[in-house]
Amino acid sequence: MKNLLQDLKTNEFKNIYLLFGEEDYLKKQYKKKLQDALISQDDTVNLNSYEGKNISVKELIDQAETMPFFAERRLLLIEDSGFFKNASPELAEYLEHLPDTACFMFVETDVDKRGKLYKTVKSKGRVMEFSSQNEDTLTRWILGILKKENKNITRSAMQLFLEKTGTDMNRISTELEKLLSYTADREVVTPEDIEAICTTQTVNKIFDMINAIADGNQKRAYDLYYDLLALKEPPMRILFLLARQFNQLFHVKQMRALGYDVQAIASKLGMQGFVARNCLRQSGSFEMERLKYLIDQCVEAEEAVKTGNLNEKLAVELILSEAGRKPAQ
Repeated sequence: MKNLLQDLKTNEFKNIYLLFGEEDYLKKQYKKKLQDALISQDDTVNLNSYEGKNISVKELIDQAETMPFFAERRLLLIEDSGFFKNASPELAEYLEHLPDTACFMFVETDVDKRGKLYKTVKSKGRVMEFSSQNEDTLTRWILGILKKENKNITRSAMQLFLEKTGTDMNRISTELEKLLSYTADREVVTPEDIEAICTTQTVNKIFDMINAIADGNQKRAYDLYYDLLALKEPPMRILFLLARQFNQLFHVKQMRALGYDVQAIASKLGMQGFVARNCLRQSGSFEMERLKYLIDQCVEAEEAVKTGNLNEKLAVELILSEAGRKPAQ
């Protein structure tokens, strides 16, 4: 990030940029900043945009060889091409000797860092990876936005907000807009505001389902499941998320038993701090063997659906029923 910011500050640019990673919000932000810096905003003549998996390498090379029209450079913006997942030797070779008047900007989700194209871009240009941001970074970002609007938020409200939105910055940005509109006439954002206006993401409903099971509230668990079905959430994705949650609880409980604190658990399992804290709290309602059993049941249910021996909607209902059943003493 530092190198890219330096390029933007000094107005001295490389001829190749690769922006990639799972954090779409930051990718879009820096794509826009870089594009506006490389060519003027109203210059459509010297901008060639490409998107998708069927981009012709020959056409890219032809465009790159075309002199810019009354401008310093021609920008080729290439998005979601898949070039960095599949072998692209012709493109990699061309980028080794790119003319000074051409600039390539690749915007991708996944790349193979072992590939020749990635290594060429890293050697000749600038590579920026945009990963999911950690809890502290997201908190500072959110507080900065709220401060500009002259608003404050309590620690508990901030944690609830992140629990509802997750770490996706696009989602956070959307939910913040709703929250700011809802609290337009007030200075302090409360947990009640967040409960009233913010959308709960699917993984949080899964968490709530397991909470309901732990509390012995089978009806609420089924109600949440049917809510997800009404929102067109596929049963197999719900089954996957249930299995993942049971698996997370198993590993969190296991590491806690080994003496790890919340921060260490979050770091070793690649979780956000608030996720680890919630998992640790929830894992207290289950024995280790019970969690292992439920994980196995999810695997068996998935196999039964795939082999045609069980309806997928019923598969999830059976898991919820089994999870809510008191184990034999």
